[in-house]
Amino acid sequence: MSAADFAEFASLFPDETVTHSYVRDIGLPAAGGKASPGTLALITLDNGQDHPTTLGPNTLVELGTVLEGLRDRAARGEIVGVGVTGKPHYLVAGADLSAVKSLDKRDHGLRMAQLGHDVYRTLANLGVPGFAFINGAALGGGLEVALQSTYRTVSTEAGALALPEAYLGLVPGWGGVYLLPRLIGPENAVKVMIENPLSNNRTVTGPEAFKLGVADAMFGPADFLAESLQWAARVLSGEVVPERPNAVDPAAPDDAGRWAAAVAAGRQFVEAKTSNAAPAPGMVLDLMEANRTMSQAESAARECEVLAGLMQSDEFRATVYAFLDLVQKRSKHPAGAPDRKLARPVGKVGVVGAGLMASQLALLFARQLKVPVVMTDIDQARVDKGVGYVHGEVDKLAAKQRLTPDAAEGIKALVSGSVSKEVFADADFVIEAVFEELAVKKQVFAELEGIVRADCILATNTSSLSVTVMAENLQHPERLVGFHFFNPVAVMPLLEIVRAPHTGDAVLATAFEFARNLRKSGVLVKDAAAFVVNRVLLRLLGEVTAAFDEGTPADVADNALRPMGLPMTPFTLLAMVGLPVAQHVQESLHAAFGSRFPVSANLRKLIDNGVKGLWETSPDGTRAIPQATLSLMSFGDAPSTGDEVLRRVQDALAEEIGLMLEEGVVAGPEDVDLCMILGAGWPLFLGGITPYLDRVGAAERVNGKRFLPPGVASPPAAG
Repeated sequence: MSAADFAEFASLFPDETVTHSYVRDIGLPAAGGKASPGTLALITLDNGQDHPTTLGPNTLVELGTVLEGLRDRAARGEIVGVGVTGKPHYLVAGADLSAVKSLDKRDHGLRMAQLGHDVYRTLANLGVPGFAFINGAALGGGLEVALQSTYRTVSTEAGALALPEAYLGLVPGWGGVYLLPRLIGPENAVKVMIENPLSNNRTVTGPEAFKLGVADAMFGPADFLAESLQWAARVLSGEVVPERPNAVDPAAPDDAGRWAAAVAAGRQFVEAKTSNAAPAPGMVLDLMEANRTMSQAESAARECEVLAGLMQSDEFRATVYAFLDLVQKRSKHPAGAPDRKLARPVGKVGVVGAGLMASQLALLFARQLKVPVVMTDIDQARVDKGVGYVHGEVDKLAAKQRLTPDAAEGIKALVSGSVSKEVFADADFVIEAVFEELAVKKQVFAELEGIVRADCILATNTSSLSVTVMAENLQHPERLVGFHFFNPVAVMPLLEIVRAPHTGDAVLATAFEFARNLRKSGVLVKDAAAFVVNRVLLRLLGEVTAAFDEGTPADVADNALRPMGLPMTPFTLLAMVGLPVAQHVQESLHAAFGSRFPVSANLRKLIDNGVKGLWETSPDGTRAIPQATLSLMSFGDAPSTGDEVLRRVQDALAEEIGLMLEEGVVAGPEDVDLCMILGAGWPLFLGGITPYLDRVGAAERVNGKRFLPPGVASPPAAG
């Protein structure tokens, strides 16, 4: 395609926030006792906004034009090198997903892919060395900018480097899938392109990237650009010749074997994580496997074709809806949350209980809020154990250098314990994390009301019990709010914020501000049994368990949902949650909703006999249910096939979510999706649960209508 064709394509995106390419000439310092090697043209990528820089069509056209001009200057001998850096904290945060998701024609997706390759090809062939100075986040196409440069430096404070495309339903399509394995080795490349994206979109830091070999040199943030320019001068003068010990030649026999082994390991990882239900991760590995014997130009052509196809896939549309519309946008502006101005300041937090959940909460509050946190329990031994847990976890973080010694000591000093609830007298926010028994929780709140200030907010971490009933005997029911965290507390980003009928707006606003300060995503939910995540998961587990009890073989029942690509099988989830906990919540749901949530007599027998889970794994990796476990249970004579179990679960979920929306448990299906993504690890490529149920037809089979209109996480409506 010609420059005019690309410019015409870019004109289709008049609303793009353009990341501009600002150029200035810098006389490089003298190095190694020699004269200055000359002038380096430095490009700074900056969109002039307070949000991350991205690469849309107009951005790429401008960058390409600037690079062509610099190539001409290099040919005239005016510059000896070209550098690329970004505004503070960012090199580039990747492609503009808002633009990419609007590409409703395959040809447009192909043009977008080709435009990127055209620009990056210019960057890689300037006639003089190119330098990428990675001063901050470099994601996707941003990291590929760096990979296309001849040399790279990275800041020790660069916090997020990644090729996350497999997580987003795409492939690293602007050269990363070709360049990265050659630069850092195929095993490391699979880690960056497959393992990290499929592990909750993990990124690497500047020091980690340097260790992998992504960057040739690393400098501190204070003088990062100056030191990078000094280093570039030394490279250009010949004083420094960067070493790349992790680089490989895929044509060499030994490296070819490593390449094949790395791809095979990547495929095993994808199978374990997604059951191959998502197309993009496998296509990343297909490209990597194929390009071992390709030229870079041949690989680029293949990348463009793959990208163009993926951009039109249901999985990509679903992923963009889940990632951009929900995780990036809706989570930051929760539906139904009161005005933030109503929120009260929180200067001291109380935690009733000192068990594992309470201790995790205390650690989170102290670490994120930097305010005093006091725990209570019924005896000093329990209190000491809880405080000791917090101190121990802080010491672990310090040992891993995730906290400085001073910061660690500061956090430990904030956490204390007592056997008397009188320590809550001056608290602004007190949360209970005691046994999941309604009478116990009501007793706790009755005690607290006689101690805390009139404006102290009370919260419950219940997973399924009625907040309304907890509040019914309180003198001030308006100050009680549900605050349902998910395990592990430090990792799971969701916080279900439960509004009971009397919960006040100021209390609710404080709860949402509290969640923001904890770096959690609060979702407003109505006080209904098990709220959102547990209600959905227990409906799913209930249907699979019922099929098993009816006589469906265990391996058929447990593997029936594999086409959904869930992070774990139902019986694995049961064991992780704990059979008693799952049964307790199921019983609560059965009491609230009846036969839709059957209580398994078989699970009760296992619990009564101390059995922790169904499967037992042998040393060779095979799984089986021990005969001793089987002998405790009884089964029906109506087995189902895997397809029948899958359809049964799909229809049950469609029914339950339809009822939840009718009941007003959340503001809309988007909040159900957000809760399941952030609280249950629901795969992004499914788009959340409601687009999946729309796509497989369950929503219309059961409810007579879709959850989401066409064009939301799916192709636009025809016409």
